[in-house]
Amino acid sequence: MATNLALDDNLIAEAQAVGGARTKKAAVTEALEEYIRRRKQVRITELFGTIEYDLEYDYKKHRLRR
Repeated sequence: MATNLALDDNLIAEAQAVGGARTKKAAVTEALEEYIRRRKQVRITELFGTIEYDLEYDYKKHRLRR
């Protein structure tokens, strides 16, 4: 999908240098992928403390013996 964006040339150049990207497209793609990963990680941390555990569950009982 072709998209025209007005991006800060200094930011793109710095992203290319820091990330080692050879092209502007590669730098922007990598930045977007990292942005998405980080946002998903934040959502996962919001789940901490929301799981209820069965205090009577015996995990050792379900281990396989060979």
